[in-house]
Amino acid sequence: MSLTGLFLIVFLLVHLTGNLQLLMDDGGRQFNLYAKFMTTNPLIKFTSYGLYAFILLHAIQGILLWLKNKAAKGSSYAVNNTRATNTVAGFAKNMGWLGIIILVFLLIHMYQFWLQMKLGHLPMVEYDGVQVKNLYAPVTETFSNIGFVVFYVLSMVVIAFHLWHGFQSSFQTLGLNHKKYTPFIHGLGKLYAVAVPLGFALIPILFFLKNM
Repeated sequence: MSLTGLFLIVFLLVHLTGNLQLLMDDGGRQFNLYAKFMTTNPLIKFTSYGLYAFILLHAIQGILLWLKNKAAKGSSYAVNNTRATNTVAGFAKNMGWLGIIILVFLLIHMYQFWLQMKLGHLPMVEYDGVQVKNLYAPVTETFSNIGFVVFYVLSMVVIAFHLWHGFQSSFQTLGLNHKKYTPFIHGLGKLYAVAVPLGFALIPILFFLKNM
């Protein structure tokens, strides 16, 4: 659970870096070229299959662990050397519900963009003689709808809560606790839990404001 979580934490940062290209004022050129590279490069395609497996494994593990903890009314940590604060304990108690909401968001998100890129009939655009699918078009359409903008922003809030607890608990579960570096991990985890979801949330907000 911890190892798959840490892998997905790294993926989120990489995914955000790519998605920030949506904010470039180039009509979607750089983002579309990025999307083509991500879906045609053999190494990236191989890695993506591992990503899908990790997402599914993390979700299944999380649900099973949540149900097990509810039944046992015990701690969710393999190693627990410190007394949890009320805030962290509150997040831990609701991690199952947060995870289920995130899973629903991921299914909708992948249907709207990933599935359209793979199987949808997207319009084609040409850049320097290279034909690419215009994934920028459905992104623009989706984020011009206030309902989807609100849905995505609220989903990022849920992900932030999930990360706030999940980041530091991943290290704690692996037994990586030490008085010297544990405070740094906690601080980095909180910064990450706020900054990365905020970056994702800004994209639909700025798109909507741009197309008002």
